[in-house]
Amino acid sequence: MSEGEEGQVPRQRSGNGGRAGGRRASKQGRGRRGLKIAAWSVAGLVVLTVGTGGYLYMRYNGNIKSAPLYAGESGDAGHEVPDEFGRTPINVLVIGSDGRDTQEDCDIGGSECGAGANADVQLLLHVSADRSNATVMSIPRDLVTDLPGCIDSKNNTKSKAHRERINSTLAYGPGCTVAAVHQLTDIPIDHFVKVDFVGVIKMSDAVGGVPVCVSDNVYDPYSHLKLTKGKHTLKGMAALQFVRTRHGFGDGGDLGRAAAQHAFLGSMIRELKNAGTLTDPGKVLSLADAATKALTVDPELDGITKLVGLANDLNKVPPSRVTFTTMQTDPDPKDDNRLVTGPDAKKLFASIKNDQPLSADPNGASSAPPSSAPPAEATTAPPANSTPRKNIAVTVRNGSGAQRRATELAQALQAAGFSKDTAAGTNLSAEQSTVRYPAGKEGDAKQVAAALGMPESAVQAGSGSSIELVIGTDWKSGTTYPGGQGGSSAPVDPAAALKGAEASTADNEDTCVKVSHDYTAYLPGLGGMTPIKAFDKSPDIPLSAP
Repeated sequence: MSEGEEGQVPRQRSGNGGRAGGRRASKQGRGRRGLKIAAWSVAGLVVLTVGTGGYLYMRYNGNIKSAPLYAGESGDAGHEVPDEFGRTPINVLVIGSDGRDTQEDCDIGGSECGAGANADVQLLLHVSADRSNATVMSIPRDLVTDLPGCIDSKNNTKSKAHRERINSTLAYGPGCTVAAVHQLTDIPIDHFVKVDFVGVIKMSDAVGGVPVCVSDNVYDPYSHLKLTKGKHTLKGMAALQFVRTRHGFGDGGDLGRAAAQHAFLGSMIRELKNAGTLTDPGKVLSLADAATKALTVDPELDGITKLVGLANDLNKVPPSRVTFTTMQTDPDPKDDNRLVTGPDAKKLFASIKNDQPLSADPNGASSAPPSSAPPAEATTAPPANSTPRKNIAVTVRNGSGAQRRATELAQALQAAGFSKDTAAGTNLSAEQSTVRYPAGKEGDAKQVAAALGMPESAVQAGSGSSIELVIGTDWKSGTTYPGGQGGSSAPVDPAAALKGAEASTADNEDTCVKVSHDYTAYLPGLGGMTPIKAFDKSPDIPLSAP
């Protein structure tokens, strides 16, 4: 458990108006991720700046732990598509773990050792192909979604495909969380980085503290964060309390916590770039040691030299072009303490997948090179006088050998506006993916192919009575045909991509995190109250930071 046991949590407000974020103890770890991201940059720069030599090289390499990138039962984590200059974006899933694998983590987390690990935080970091901009998207830990089956090779355990909170996937290794996020977003995942409680504390100490601001006095009895109104510099345990707090901010749910974590991460980025941390050998060495000890990464990042390249790429992005946001969610109709994916989230996912910036270029220019891709209308708009999508039903048949592909693509077609009668059919064997049509339905079949990014050559006359999408072994994962320009590849206006999602950039120094004015805190013997009132009622509790 993180930040308070189930059953002790005051009932949350039911809904967030379709806005980004969520309800319960989900996003706290995101701040941890932020720490990781910043720590990476430093870890790489340490080697470049200090010239560590053989001893420190071996020391830092020895600190880093690794695990498989992908643990899904089938498919893979996806593949980036190069732009016309051969450049590819980078997508890194940063995972904050609430696992208690060491006594130190157990003491900090307030639970006995061995209590299972959940993904307290899931932050998807996207760095553009031209390294001019970046997006950090939070995924609520309490998001309920379809999860893939996973194989945990380390512990020799398996999970079947099912529907549950996305944070539960970490029990089968970080590669299972990667598989779940890729299935949810269809965004390729190139790397992951996982950090635990102790890592957050040590890295915040090594940085020299992270400045934050809160709008009111706040005390969260669950995370134990207690701060007076105004600005503070957080180190160690105070930093961990801040990024784990959900009952203190916003509406007492994940939305407020995500905003706090984004503010924390943005501040850390500014500190690293502006406060001389990277030019101070002592701070750099301390941060490198703390960062590498705190990380579990995929095999492609399991050495200092591999981290250096990623660190340099991250360091190229100015704070004004780092956008923080949270995927759009709605309350789960079955449980108001849970979330489901909001209808606008697909646009945000598409913008990230298609490497579209969400922050403005200060020079007024596009951050992406000129594209030879056709406009949206060329691939997704139906021709004149054609059948409306809502009247086109498709039978989807899985010949890929991967599980649940027919259901996945049927849902994607429904989400793209095709008939609600679109459904999975019987499986078969097929090497090539095709769209088959009966007499007179070629135009409708071309609409299906275009929506999924399939070439017109994949549209073939069939012998059945309805349009059939056959998924071959050439398409084992994702909802856009590999290498295709599907309906989601059309440029998405940033305002549309961020609709219903709060967003900020890393250069914003003036915003104070909003303390909740709802009854989100609970004190024994006194009942529920606002975190502001909890502060007043707890004079004997020491402040987390001066």
